[in-house]
Amino acid sequence: MKTGPMQNAIDDFVQSLAVVKGYSQHTCRAYRHDLEEFLAYLIQNLAGRRRRDPGVVSVGDVEGITIRGYLGYLHKKNTKKTVARKLSALRSFFNYFVKRGELTDNPAETILTPKQDKTIPVYLAVDEVFRLLDSIRGDKLLELRNRAIFETLYSCGIRVSELVAMNNGDVDENAAVIRVMGKGSKQRIVPIGQKALAAIERYHARLRTRRGAKLDTDEALFLNKNNGRLTARSVGRILDKFVRACGLLKPISPHAMRHTFATHMLDAGADLRVVQELLGHKSLSTTQKYTHVSIDRLMETYDRAHPRK
Repeated sequence: MKTGPMQNAIDDFVQSLAVVKGYSQHTCRAYRHDLEEFLAYLIQNLAGRRRRDPGVVSVGDVEGITIRGYLGYLHKKNTKKTVARKLSALRSFFNYFVKRGELTDNPAETILTPKQDKTIPVYLAVDEVFRLLDSIRGDKLLELRNRAIFETLYSCGIRVSELVAMNNGDVDENAAVIRVMGKGSKQRIVPIGQKALAAIERYHARLRTRRGAKLDTDEALFLNKNNGRLTARSVGRILDKFVRACGLLKPISPHAMRHTFATHMLDAGADLRVVQELLGHKSLSTTQKYTHVSIDRLMETYDRAHPRK
């Protein structure tokens, strides 16, 4: 079927992700990057061979063999996980035009996803996370804020993007829950522990004292030094400083705090589906990766304790 230039198609698709599916700006940007990387490959390898103007390369020009060649090209400089993500983006992209009736087939549909290497998420042991949190001391405003940030991440297991998007009104102290806006603009309610609530209250009490007024419910829960909304990148930099200061020899990111939350919940006997709900995972298989840690520890205990191994 007749389709327009590939770049226009990418613009149209990415816009639909934001408007129809409610994907975040970060997710839309990642899709655009992957698709424009594919377009660059097409211009070099498809338009050039056919002696065509790169501007008129269209969605309908792409065949399965073209995508297979692209994946081969990607394998030279990318991990299997990255290749799988880029293939997934292509599947979604072409499926969008199949549903619109502009393509009869999805050329990426029958291409197998590269088999992934099993990796155990980086996480902190209980004593390590306590050591990290207890190292965040001080009564200054930003010190109180930092303690509240990481107590909240560990207490709730939320994504750092969800944390920085929260407003004051998203914390219900009486019910001990927070309201979180997750991926795809899906809202969920997550319990929050008393230590995290107390840390937030100490931070907000100092903020109220400084301002001499109540805090706006629509204002960001955690503020930067200029009273603007804190960014995920800033949270990562702050965490890195504390990780180095307390001597932890692991590459700990804010997302590793989420891994730590999930691992500790499962180790303590929490139901897998409950943890799935708390994390906001769409698929149970995404949550199951955290069971590898528990199973490894279980096997170690078995090997050490069973009299007839």
